[in-house]
Amino acid sequence: MKGNDYLPDFCTKPVLVLGCGNRLFGDDGFGCEVVEHLQTHYRLPDDVYVMDVGTGARKLLFTLCLSPERPRQIILVDAVDKGRTPGEIFELSLDDLPAEKSDDFSLHQVPSSNLAKELKEAGVDVRVVVCQVGRVPESVEPGLSEPVARAVPRMAAEIVRLLSAVSQELSVQAG
Repeated sequence: MKGNDYLPDFCTKPVLVLGCGNRLFGDDGFGCEVVEHLQTHYRLPDDVYVMDVGTGARKLLFTLCLSPERPRQIILVDAVDKGRTPGEIFELSLDDLPAEKSDDFSLHQVPSSNLAKELKEAGVDVRVVVCQVGRVPESVEPGLSEPVARAVPRMAAEIVRLLSAVSQELSVQAG
């Protein structure tokens, strides 16, 4: 074993895309659906690691905070309720993550957002791209609402656009 060979790939790849959410609760599964769409419809660069983290973003971000090696960029994909039109996709700053979802295990939980902020302060470019939810049921009800389901391929295309810009930067830095 040499260097950091013991580290998981998500620590060592330059770019990490994390799909957050819970597919069992309607539109909350948006981030997971976007990751699946990326993996099945696109050939992503080798320097990009894409992962459906479900409700486990906090554990993964904690691991990254402790890791001696980290991605240069992390793109977090999630669903939020910011009172916009259902299916609208947009970027949030880490300071704008909603606190009202503190009872779930998604990215919005305060410890998760604090970990993301810590990574940003350590020099990692942390981006949060989200979709406005249409519905998040109180009990188990899998499946995205129609406007949020239509947003999945649009978000995947936006992430690929972001990855293209980052991958070009990585190529220039390596060359």
